[in-house]
Amino acid sequence: MRTLVIAKRVISQILRDKRTLALVFIAPLLILWLLNTMFSANNDVTARIGTVAVDQKIAKQMKKVTGITLKAYDKKATAKKALADDKLDGVIVYDQAAKKYEVTYANLDVSKTALTKTALKSALTATTITNLKNVVQKQSQLLPIAPQKQAKTVKIVNHYNYGDADSNFFNKMAPILMGFFTFFFVFLISGMALLKERTSGTLARLLATPVKRSEIVYGYMLGYGLLALLQASLIAIVGIYLLNIEVVGSLLSVVAISVLFGFVALAFGILMSTFAASEFQLMQFIPIVVVPQIFFSGIIPLDSMVNWAQVIGKLLPLTYAGDALTAIIMQGASLVDVWYDIMILIIFLVVLVLLNVVGLKRYRKV
Repeated sequence: MRTLVIAKRVISQILRDKRTLALVFIAPLLILWLLNTMFSANNDVTARIGTVAVDQKIAKQMKKVTGITLKAYDKKATAKKALADDKLDGVIVYDQAAKKYEVTYANLDVSKTALTKTALKSALTATTITNLKNVVQKQSQLLPIAPQKQAKTVKIVNHYNYGDADSNFFNKMAPILMGFFTFFFVFLISGMALLKERTSGTLARLLATPVKRSEIVYGYMLGYGLLALLQASLIAIVGIYLLNIEVVGSLLSVVAISVLFGFVALAFGILMSTFAASEFQLMQFIPIVVVPQIFFSGIIPLDSMVNWAQVIGKLLPLTYAGDALTAIIMQGASLVDVWYDIMILIIFLVVLVLLNVVGLKRYRKV
Protein backbone atom coordinates (compact mmCIF):
# COMPACT_ATOMS: atom_id res chain seq x y z
CA MET A 1 0.00 0.00 0.00
CA ARG A 2 2.80 2.39 0.91
CA THR A 3 4.48 1.53 -2.38
CA LEU A 4 1.38 2.62 -4.28
CA VAL A 5 1.23 5.88 -2.32
CA ILE A 6 4.86 6.64 -3.18
CA ALA A 7 4.29 5.72 -6.82
CA LYS A 8 1.22 7.97 -6.93
CA ARG A 9 3.23 10.88 -5.52
CA VAL A 10 6.01 10.37 -8.10
CA ILE A 11 3.50 10.23 -10.95
CA SER A 12 1.76 13.40 -9.76
CA GLN A 13 5.12 15.21 -9.58
CA ILE A 14 5.98 14.14 -13.11
CA LEU A 15 2.60 15.24 -14.42
CA ARG A 16 3.10 18.68 -12.86
CA ASP A 17 6.55 19.03 -14.45
CA LYS A 18 5.75 19.94 -18.05
CA ARG A 19 9.40 20.09 -19.05
CA THR A 20 9.98 16.51 -17.93
CA LEU A 21 6.98 15.35 -19.92
CA ALA A 22 8.31 17.17 -22.96
CA LEU A 23 11.76 15.61 -22.49
CA VAL A 24 10.32 12.11 -22.18
CA PHE A 25 7.79 12.22 -25.01
CA ILE A 26 8.64 15.05 -27.39
CA ALA A 27 12.48 15.14 -27.34
CA PRO A 28 12.94 11.59 -28.77
CA LEU A 29 10.48 12.36 -31.56
CA LEU A 30 12.31 15.62 -32.30
CA ILE A 31 15.67 13.85 -32.52
CA LEU A 32 14.25 11.11 -34.76
CA TRP A 33 12.74 13.77 -37.03
CA LEU A 34 16.06 15.62 -37.20
CA LEU A 35 17.86 12.37 -38.06
CA ASN A 36 15.33 11.67 -40.82
CA THR A 37 15.83 15.19 -42.19
CA MET A 38 19.60 14.84 -42.15
CA PHE A 39 19.76 11.42 -43.79
CA SER A 40 17.00 12.22 -46.27
CA ALA A 41 19.20 14.92 -47.78
CA ASN A 42 20.38 14.57 -51.34
CA ASN A 43 23.50 12.45 -50.89
CA ASP A 44 24.40 12.20 -54.60
CA VAL A 45 28.14 12.83 -54.86
CA THR A 46 29.29 15.38 -57.44
CA ALA A 47 32.88 16.16 -58.37
CA ARG A 48 34.22 19.12 -60.34
CA ILE A 49 37.28 18.05 -62.31
CA GLY A 50 39.73 20.20 -64.26
CA THR A 51 41.59 18.58 -67.16
CA VAL A 52 44.80 19.57 -68.92
CA ALA A 53 45.86 17.89 -72.21
CA VAL A 54 43.47 14.99 -71.61
CA ASP A 55 42.36 13.16 -74.77
CA GLN A 56 38.81 13.96 -75.88
CA LYS A 57 37.88 10.28 -75.90
CA ILE A 58 38.88 9.97 -72.24
CA ALA A 59 37.03 13.19 -71.33
CA LYS A 60 33.91 11.99 -73.16
CA GLN A 61 33.92 8.71 -71.24
CA MET A 62 34.41 10.50 -67.91
CA LYS A 63 31.43 12.75 -68.58
CA LYS A 64 29.25 9.66 -68.81
CA VAL A 65 29.89 8.96 -65.13
CA THR A 66 27.07 10.35 -63.00
CA GLY A 67 28.16 13.28 -60.87
CA ILE A 68 31.27 14.19 -62.86
CA THR A 69 31.65 17.71 -64.26
CA LEU A 70 34.68 18.44 -66.44
CA LYS A 71 36.32 21.73 -67.34
CA ALA A 72 39.28 21.86 -69.71
CA TYR A 73 42.23 24.15 -68.97
CA ASP A 74 45.11 25.16 -71.23
CA LYS A 75 47.67 25.42 -68.47
CA LYS A 76 48.42 23.27 -65.46
CA ALA A 77 49.04 26.32 -63.27
CA THR A 78 45.58 27.73 -64.03
CA ALA A 79 43.88 24.46 -63.10
CA LYS A 80 45.91 24.15 -59.89
CA LYS A 81 44.91 27.70 -58.89
CA ALA A 82 41.24 26.83 -59.40
CA LEU A 83 41.78 23.77 -57.20
CA ALA A 84 43.38 25.90 -54.48
CA ASP A 85 40.47 28.36 -54.68
CA ASP A 86 38.01 25.50 -54.03
CA LYS A 87 36.51 25.80 -57.52
CA LEU A 88 37.55 22.23 -58.37
CA ASP A 89 37.68 18.94 -56.49
CA GLY A 90 40.49 17.52 -58.59
CA VAL A 91 42.85 18.19 -61.52
CA ILE A 92 43.90 15.61 -64.13
CA VAL A 93 47.00 16.42 -66.19
CA TYR A 94 48.22 14.11 -68.99
CA ASP A 95 51.98 13.97 -69.52
CA GLN A 96 52.44 12.96 -73.18
CA ALA A 97 56.15 12.25 -72.90
CA ALA A 98 55.90 10.05 -69.81
CA LYS A 99 52.56 8.55 -70.85
CA LYS A 100 51.07 9.13 -67.44
CA TYR A 101 48.23 10.95 -65.73
CA GLU A 102 49.01 13.17 -62.79
CA VAL A 103 45.91 13.56 -60.65
CA THR A 104 45.75 16.06 -57.79
CA TYR A 105 42.85 15.79 -55.36
CA ALA A 106 41.63 18.45 -52.99
CA ASN A 107 40.64 15.44 -50.80
CA LEU A 108 38.38 17.59 -48.60
CA ASP A 109 35.68 15.00 -49.22
CA VAL A 110 36.88 11.42 -49.67
CA SER A 111 33.67 10.48 -51.50
CA LYS A 112 34.54 13.00 -54.26
CA THR A 113 38.09 11.68 -54.39
CA ALA A 114 36.80 8.12 -54.79
CA LEU A 115 34.35 9.22 -57.52
CA THR A 116 37.15 10.92 -59.47
CA LYS A 117 39.37 7.83 -59.27
CA THR A 118 36.54 5.60 -60.41
CA ALA A 119 35.62 7.90 -63.31
CA LEU A 120 39.20 8.09 -64.62
CA LYS A 121 39.82 4.35 -64.37
CA SER A 122 36.50 3.48 -66.02
CA ALA A 123 37.19 5.99 -68.82
CA LEU A 124 40.64 4.50 -69.49
CA THR A 125 39.19 0.97 -69.47
CA ALA A 126 36.31 1.92 -71.78
CA THR A 127 38.68 3.65 -74.23
CA THR A 128 41.02 0.63 -74.30
CA ILE A 129 38.10 -1.70 -75.00
CA THR A 130 36.86 0.57 -77.82
CA ASN A 131 40.34 0.58 -79.43
CA LEU A 132 40.51 -3.24 -79.25
CA LYS A 133 37.08 -3.51 -80.86
CA ASN A 134 38.25 -1.33 -83.74
CA VAL A 135 41.31 -3.53 -84.29
CA VAL A 136 39.19 -6.71 -84.25
CA GLN A 137 36.69 -5.18 -86.67
CA LYS A 138 39.42 -4.27 -89.17
CA GLN A 139 40.87 -7.76 -88.94
CA SER A 140 37.47 -9.33 -89.60
CA GLN A 141 37.05 -7.13 -92.68
CA LEU A 142 40.57 -8.07 -93.90
CA LEU A 143 41.57 -4.43 -93.93
CA PRO A 144 45.27 -3.60 -93.76
CA ILE A 145 46.30 -2.60 -90.29
CA ALA A 146 49.27 -0.33 -89.81
CA PRO A 147 51.96 -1.86 -87.61
CA GLN A 148 51.38 -0.72 -84.05
CA LYS A 149 54.12 0.22 -81.69
CA GLN A 150 53.77 -1.45 -78.34
CA ALA A 151 52.03 1.14 -76.23
CA LYS A 152 53.45 1.98 -72.87
CA THR A 153 51.27 1.23 -69.91
CA VAL A 154 49.45 4.34 -68.85
CA LYS A 155 50.32 5.26 -65.29
CA ILE A 156 48.23 7.24 -62.85
CA VAL A 157 50.14 9.26 -60.25
CA ASN A 158 47.99 10.57 -57.42
CA HIS A 159 48.66 13.65 -55.30
CA TYR A 160 46.60 14.92 -52.37
CA ASN A 161 46.36 18.51 -51.22
CA TYR A 162 45.06 17.27 -47.86
CA GLY A 163 45.68 13.92 -46.23
CA ASP A 164 46.56 10.87 -48.28
CA ALA A 165 45.04 7.80 -49.88
CA ASP A 166 44.08 6.47 -46.44
CA SER A 167 41.98 9.52 -45.54
CA ASN A 168 38.41 8.67 -44.56
CA PHE A 169 35.12 10.35 -43.76
CA PHE A 170 36.25 11.05 -40.19
CA ASN A 171 38.85 13.50 -41.51
CA LYS A 172 36.02 15.63 -42.87
CA MET A 173 34.01 15.38 -39.65
CA ALA A 174 36.91 15.97 -37.26
CA PRO A 175 36.96 19.82 -37.36
CA ILE A 176 33.19 19.99 -36.81
CA LEU A 177 33.31 17.40 -34.02
CA MET A 178 36.07 19.37 -32.29
CA GLY A 179 33.83 22.43 -32.32
CA PHE A 180 30.84 20.41 -31.15
CA PHE A 181 32.58 18.92 -28.12
CA THR A 182 33.92 22.34 -27.18
CA PHE A 183 30.38 23.72 -27.30
CA PHE A 184 28.78 20.80 -25.46
CA PHE A 185 31.10 20.60 -22.47
CA VAL A 186 31.57 24.35 -21.99
CA PHE A 187 27.79 24.83 -22.28
CA LEU A 188 27.13 22.10 -19.72
CA ILE A 189 29.78 23.12 -17.19
CA SER A 190 29.04 26.86 -17.31
CA GLY A 191 25.29 26.31 -17.09
CA MET A 192 25.60 23.93 -14.14
CA ALA A 193 28.05 26.17 -12.29
CA LEU A 194 25.95 29.33 -12.54
CA LEU A 195 22.78 27.40 -11.71
CA LYS A 196 24.43 26.14 -8.51
CA GLU A 197 25.38 29.72 -7.58
CA ARG A 198 21.79 30.79 -8.10
CA THR A 199 20.14 27.93 -6.20
CA SER A 200 22.60 28.27 -3.31
CA GLY A 201 21.72 31.95 -2.90
CA THR A 202 25.15 33.30 -3.86
CA LEU A 203 23.80 35.09 -6.92
CA ALA A 204 20.90 36.57 -4.95
CA ARG A 205 23.27 38.05 -2.36
CA LEU A 206 25.44 39.43 -5.13
CA LEU A 207 22.45 41.03 -6.84
CA ALA A 208 21.49 42.66 -3.52
CA THR A 209 24.66 44.75 -3.67
CA PRO A 210 25.05 47.93 -5.81
CA VAL A 211 27.00 45.97 -8.44
CA LYS A 212 25.62 46.31 -11.95
CA ARG A 213 24.10 43.35 -13.77
CA SER A 214 26.50 43.86 -16.65
CA GLU A 215 29.46 43.71 -14.25
CA ILE A 216 28.17 40.41 -12.86
CA VAL A 217 27.86 38.93 -16.36
CA TYR A 218 31.31 40.18 -17.38
CA GLY A 219 32.76 38.79 -14.18
CA TYR A 220 31.25 35.37 -14.74
CA MET A 221 32.36 35.45 -18.37
CA LEU A 222 35.96 36.24 -17.40
CA GLY A 223 35.99 33.76 -14.53
CA TYR A 224 34.47 30.82 -16.34
CA GLY A 225 36.13 32.06 -19.54
CA LEU A 226 39.48 30.86 -18.21
CA LEU A 227 38.00 27.37 -17.89
CA ALA A 228 36.52 27.67 -21.40
CA LEU A 229 39.90 28.79 -22.75
CA LEU A 230 41.73 25.85 -21.20
CA GLN A 231 39.09 23.32 -22.22
CA ALA A 232 38.79 24.56 -25.82
CA SER A 233 42.58 24.63 -26.19
CA LEU A 234 42.87 21.14 -24.72
CA ILE A 235 40.22 19.70 -27.05
CA ALA A 236 41.89 21.32 -30.08
CA ILE A 237 45.47 20.34 -29.28
CA VAL A 238 44.87 16.84 -27.88
CA GLY A 239 42.30 16.13 -30.62
CA ILE A 240 44.85 16.98 -33.30
CA TYR A 241 47.80 15.07 -31.83
CA LEU A 242 45.91 12.14 -30.29
CA LEU A 243 43.81 11.49 -33.40
CA ASN A 244 46.70 12.40 -35.70
CA ILE A 245 44.64 14.96 -37.62
CA GLU A 246 46.71 16.74 -40.25
CA VAL A 247 46.54 20.52 -39.88
CA VAL A 248 47.45 22.39 -43.07
CA GLY A 249 46.98 25.80 -41.47
CA SER A 250 48.25 27.25 -38.21
CA LEU A 251 47.63 25.41 -34.94
CA LEU A 252 47.34 28.78 -33.20
CA SER A 253 44.50 29.71 -35.57
CA VAL A 254 42.69 26.47 -34.67
CA VAL A 255 43.08 27.25 -30.97
CA ALA A 256 41.91 30.86 -31.49
CA ILE A 257 38.68 29.75 -33.21
CA SER A 258 38.11 27.06 -30.57
CA VAL A 259 38.54 29.58 -27.75
CA LEU A 260 36.21 32.12 -29.38
CA PHE A 261 33.61 29.40 -29.87
CA GLY A 262 34.16 28.32 -26.27
CA PHE A 263 33.16 31.81 -25.11
CA VAL A 264 30.03 31.60 -27.27
CA ALA A 265 29.17 28.28 -25.62
CA LEU A 266 29.87 29.85 -22.22
CA ALA A 267 27.45 32.71 -22.87
CA PHE A 268 24.88 30.22 -24.18
CA GLY A 269 25.19 28.06 -21.07
CA ILE A 270 24.80 31.03 -18.72
CA LEU A 271 21.72 32.18 -20.62
CA MET A 272 20.05 28.76 -20.51
CA SER A 273 20.77 28.43 -16.78
CA THR A 274 18.56 31.46 -16.11
CA PHE A 275 15.56 29.49 -17.41
CA ALA A 276 16.24 26.37 -15.34
CA ALA A 277 15.27 25.78 -11.71
CA SER A 278 17.46 22.69 -11.30
CA GLU A 279 20.30 20.78 -12.95
CA PHE A 280 17.75 18.34 -14.37
CA GLN A 281 15.85 21.15 -16.05
CA LEU A 282 19.10 22.45 -17.56
CA MET A 283 19.69 19.00 -19.06
CA GLN A 284 16.30 19.30 -20.73
CA PHE A 285 17.66 22.06 -22.95
CA ILE A 286 20.21 19.70 -24.53
CA PRO A 287 17.81 18.19 -27.14
CA ILE A 288 16.69 21.69 -28.11
CA VAL A 289 19.96 23.66 -27.99
CA VAL A 290 22.81 21.15 -28.34
CA VAL A 291 21.54 18.28 -30.51
CA PRO A 292 20.50 20.42 -33.54
CA GLN A 293 24.01 21.88 -33.58
CA ILE A 294 25.51 18.59 -34.69
CA PHE A 295 22.74 17.80 -37.20
CA PHE A 296 22.84 21.12 -39.07
CA SER A 297 26.48 22.12 -38.69
CA GLY A 298 27.84 20.77 -41.98
CA ILE A 299 28.58 17.09 -41.31
CA ILE A 300 25.96 16.55 -43.99
CA PRO A 301 26.49 19.44 -46.49
CA LEU A 302 23.81 22.07 -45.94
CA ASP A 303 23.43 22.74 -49.66
CA SER A 304 22.14 19.16 -50.07
CA MET A 305 19.31 19.76 -47.58
CA VAL A 306 15.94 21.40 -48.05
CA ASN A 307 15.77 25.20 -47.80
CA TRP A 308 14.32 25.37 -44.29
CA ALA A 309 17.09 23.09 -42.98
CA GLN A 310 19.69 25.38 -44.54
CA VAL A 311 18.09 28.34 -42.78
CA ILE A 312 18.28 26.53 -39.41
CA GLY A 313 21.94 25.71 -40.05
CA LYS A 314 22.77 29.35 -40.67
CA LEU A 315 21.21 30.30 -37.32
CA LEU A 316 23.50 27.97 -35.33
CA PRO A 317 26.97 29.07 -34.17
CA LEU A 318 28.54 25.63 -34.72
CA THR A 319 27.96 26.05 -38.47
CA TYR A 320 30.36 29.01 -38.56
CA ALA A 321 32.87 27.51 -36.12
CA GLY A 322 32.87 24.30 -38.18
CA ASP A 323 33.40 26.21 -41.43
CA ALA A 324 36.31 28.16 -39.96
CA LEU A 325 37.96 25.09 -38.41
CA THR A 326 37.53 23.08 -41.62
CA ALA A 327 39.06 25.86 -43.73
CA ILE A 328 42.06 26.21 -41.40
CA ILE A 329 42.68 22.50 -40.80
CA MET A 330 42.01 21.14 -44.29
CA GLN A 331 42.72 24.07 -46.62
CA GLY A 332 45.38 26.02 -44.76
CA ALA A 333 43.28 29.18 -44.42
CA SER A 334 44.37 31.98 -42.09
CA LEU A 335 42.25 33.91 -39.61
CA VAL A 336 41.95 36.66 -42.23
CA ASP A 337 40.50 34.18 -44.72
CA VAL A 338 37.77 33.13 -42.28
CA TRP A 339 36.93 36.70 -41.19
CA TYR A 340 33.24 36.23 -42.01
CA ASP A 341 32.86 33.22 -39.70
CA ILE A 342 34.75 35.05 -36.95
CA MET A 343 32.52 38.10 -37.34
CA ILE A 344 29.35 35.98 -37.03
CA LEU A 345 30.70 34.23 -33.91
CA ILE A 346 31.50 37.62 -32.34
CA ILE A 347 27.95 38.79 -33.10
CA PHE A 348 26.60 35.64 -31.41
CA LEU A 349 28.80 36.34 -28.39
CA VAL A 350 27.75 40.00 -28.08
CA VAL A 351 24.03 39.20 -28.45
CA LEU A 352 24.19 36.37 -25.89
CA VAL A 353 26.05 38.56 -23.37
CA LEU A 354 23.41 41.29 -23.75
CA LEU A 355 20.63 38.72 -23.29
CA ASN A 356 22.38 37.51 -20.13
CA VAL A 357 22.44 41.05 -18.75
CA VAL A 358 18.72 41.41 -19.43
CA GLY A 359 18.01 37.91 -18.06
CA LEU A 360 19.51 38.74 -14.66
CA LYS A 361 16.92 41.45 -14.21
CA ARG A 362 14.31 38.87 -13.19
CA TYR A 363 16.43 37.83 -10.19
CA ARG A 364 17.23 41.31 -8.88
CA LYS A 365 14.88 42.17 -6.05
CA VAL A 366 16.23 45.67 -5.35
